[in-house]
Amino acid sequence: MMDALSVVCQLRDLASEPQNRAVIVQDQGCLPGLVLFLDHQNPEVLFATLQTLRYLAELPINVPIMKIELGMMVSLENLIRREGLSLDITALAKEVYSILRAPANPAPRTPEREKRRKPQFFINSTNNKAKSVTLHIQGLDSTQQRGLCEEALLKVKGVISFTFQMASKRCTVRIRSDLPTESLATAIASTKVLSAEQVVKNEAGEEVYVPLNSCGAQVPQNADIPDYLPEEEESPEREVDKAISRTAAKEDSSGSWLNAAASFLTKTFYW
Repeated sequence: MMDALSVVCQLRDLASEPQNRAVIVQDQGCLPGLVLFLDHQNPEVLFATLQTLRYLAELPINVPIMKIELGMMVSLENLIRREGLSLDITALAKEVYSILRAPANPAPRTPEREKRRKPQFFINSTNNKAKSVTLHIQGLDSTQQRGLCEEALLKVKGVISFTFQMASKRCTVRIRSDLPTESLATAIASTKVLSAEQVVKNEAGEEVYVPLNSCGAQVPQNADIPDYLPEEEESPEREVDKAISRTAAKEDSSGSWLNAAASFLTKTFYW
């Protein structure tokens, strides 16, 4: 059975793959549904929706379509002004809003502009208040282990966003700069079946794994986001549309998950 959280999390995972972004925006049900989710009362649904929109906005041709979508800009404005939300949600809403409001024909890129403009991933990529950490996670072998890892990371206060590269057993985590990396290792180790090492480059430019001390590190708990709901066995992930491909995922010819999700989104006007 579909619910708001499972649908938006699946859309977020699909949108994380660049080849899927145009298909999602062109679908007649997904974008209007995401606008509806911007008014949801569950902070976790809000955050996942903003992550999805941020992914979709990475494709330049999607931006003008998203901008004129009925209710998109107004809902983002309301979300930015809404009280009682976490700083991470508000910051991500502001970033998505600013991307959609950017001029349609920005100034041409020059080498000097490229030096100043680093690739952004979700929120505040060039802000010294946030940093990215790449982890190699032992035991990350299936969607079940991935769900455990997601649940552990979502409970850590200061985690902004994360994406998985299942084939290489890696997770790229965006965190606040004052959050120790060891806190991530401690949270992941709390699953009892996973452990994490940090991936860094040495002086020769080669990637190496750095062990992280997961013993005794303080893990600030995230009180603003409720417990993550892991994917159930009947997860719609098994019915991914043939038109959409996912890394390390097999397509299921028995049905179209995207069509089912779009139907759910367009029929769900309140929760």
